[in-house]
Amino acid sequence: MDGTTPTPDTWTVAGRTFTSRLIVGTGKYKDLEETAAAIAASGAEMVTVAVRRVNLSDPGAPMLQDFVDPKKYTYLPNTAGCHTARDAVRTLRLAREAGGWNLVKLEVLGPPPHLYPDMQATFEAADALIKDGFEVMVYCADDPIAAKRLEEMGCVAIMPLGAPIGSGLGIQNPAMLSMMIEQAKVPLLVDAGVGTASDAAIGMELGCTAVLLNSAIAHARDPILMAKAMKHAVEAGRLAYLAGRMPRRMGADPSSPLAGLIR
Repeated sequence: MDGTTPTPDTWTVAGRTFTSRLIVGTGKYKDLEETAAAIAASGAEMVTVAVRRVNLSDPGAPMLQDFVDPKKYTYLPNTAGCHTARDAVRTLRLAREAGGWNLVKLEVLGPPPHLYPDMQATFEAADALIKDGFEVMVYCADDPIAAKRLEEMGCVAIMPLGAPIGSGLGIQNPAMLSMMIEQAKVPLLVDAGVGTASDAAIGMELGCTAVLLNSAIAHARDPILMAKAMKHAVEAGRLAYLAGRMPRRMGADPSSPLAGLIR
């Protein structure tokens, strides 16, 4: 040991630096107590907040801020439930007025049952928000052309889906995700579709900057335990990516040499 302190493996978005590479949501839990406990167990430093679904301003009802301290966590307001560019832009402008939040997550969804990202509406909303001074982390299809366009428009992070939102199917198109990672000059996070810890690890092994999830923890039989699992999965996947996996091969390669054996 040389006595030096290892450099922290951090990542930065819009000038904000984080140690945890896991971002978690604040919805779908049975109550705010469970929400707070799961977030704490996950080790996350950034949490997404569905502005249209979470009480952020009515002191007469339980407020998220009373359980998840905005001085401890970076709040990332999102546009969950928005199906038009107009609704998404209006929602985030209201969020900025209510809490001063400028770093936001944009998502504009198509209709049920697939809720796939509506990319035309996403481009429209991203353009309006960026011109209005927002720092936009954007949810999008696993499409490298669309991702590059969003980056060039000025989005501060690209967040392609791993699978349909809330499906828990895991990463369905790792090849396309890898292509997007290779070309990205801003953080690229896998967002939506993660169902269990191995899914999160795969995303990190591919080289994603971070993983964003909600349902996988909130809908687990034991959300607190799953939050811990996700924390370790993201850390393990990141270490595996940094280590560099062994090459794949179409045959066996013995661990011990076959020549020079003792007879």
